[in-house]
Amino acid sequence: MAVTPAARVVTVGVPPTGALLDPDGAAVAAALEAAGVPVAMRVFVDDDETALEQALASAVALTVVLAGDGGSAGDVVRRVVARLAGTRLVLNDRMLAALEEHYRRGDRPLPRRAERLALLPQGASVWLVDHGEPGWAVDAGGRAFIVLPRGGPLAPALRQQLTDYVADHVPARGTVAVRTLRTAGVSLAALEDRLAAWIGREGGVAVSVVPAAGEVWVRLRARGQTPSAAAEAVERAETEIRGLLGPDCFGRDEETLEQAVARRLLARGLTLSVAESCTGGLLGHRLTSVPGSSRYFERGVLVYSNEAKQEMLGVPEVILRAHGAVSAPCAEAMARGIAERSRTACGLSITGIAGPDGGTPTKPVGTVFIGLATPGHLAARHFLFSGDRAAVKWQSTQMALDMLRRALEEDSTP
Repeated sequence: MAVTPAARVVTVGVPPTGALLDPDGAAVAAALEAAGVPVAMRVFVDDDETALEQALASAVALTVVLAGDGGSAGDVVRRVVARLAGTRLVLNDRMLAALEEHYRRGDRPLPRRAERLALLPQGASVWLVDHGEPGWAVDAGGRAFIVLPRGGPLAPALRQQLTDYVADHVPARGTVAVRTLRTAGVSLAALEDRLAAWIGREGGVAVSVVPAAGEVWVRLRARGQTPSAAAEAVERAETEIRGLLGPDCFGRDEETLEQAVARRLLARGLTLSVAESCTGGLLGHRLTSVPGSSRYFERGVLVYSNEAKQEMLGVPEVILRAHGAVSAPCAEAMARGIAERSRTACGLSITGIAGPDGGTPTKPVGTVFIGLATPGHLAARHFLFSGDRAAVKWQSTQMALDMLRRALEEDSTP
């Protein structure tokens, strides 16, 4: 069987939800491409032996499998990889010692199944890390399988070992520089129109437009004979494309929308408070997930009932009677109220109907109003989001953050 000189990333188990689908796989794919190895495919597979074996059936030079050591997924991966490598599972003393240290650091007892977790295909090499679960790799007659843990950022030690392994085992075709420009508040179709001259264009830089949850990403891939040549090519393309994206582009690569908002608040020395109804604290959670958020985030309140909106935010009863809690006037009053009571320069509010019930003909499920109060400015916007409850909540926080981000940029423009 001919082996394709490319890589494949297979994530085993239940797909995650949130802003980025399969962040673990994305990090591994970026590391592989930076090492000059093209990623032919990225797939999700249920923790089923037959399904995984079928997914790994085609012959590529390198397959990276993302799965936890514990649970059925880890067992399935070890059995399938051993079978494909034509070897048997044996107790790996190095893996057992690494697992013992991992559980000791977490102040947890070593599970009785520890020896089962340390069963690896014969000949497998263990990739150790200072903290967290180790990875492992095995060669199988011109094909290589690497198994890495899911559920968190790719550890620097694992990233380095992945890069070193690729350099030793997979012929690289030059070097690839990858840049992701992240946008919000603009549709995929609109960006494709703006970038028509770049998409499908022949040359050293390939450009693609990728939808994400509440965002659209513009991917730039530049190939060069050296890392510096690839980096220079992608930098030149980024400069031109950023001009086409304008204020719709909030950041690049791994920068999240909440990080972009944090950067702008800190640059202007402003503070923020939030009032949430239908999002149940998700907006506050995202804002405070940024290290150092106490420098700009003062407080957040959850106000689901009309009484809470009146008592905690001072929303006038006349607004609630005339327009309802899900309305632009209410969203404005909530944003103004939280800013005044917390004495912050900015106030951000969300009120809506996340579903699956509670909608009406005039205000269907997915109806959301977002209010924003900044120095000398008060406004609210009306949105109609699609999807389930989680999707509506996520999109609501995306648009709230994007409204604030754009307002901060406009206010700082000379």
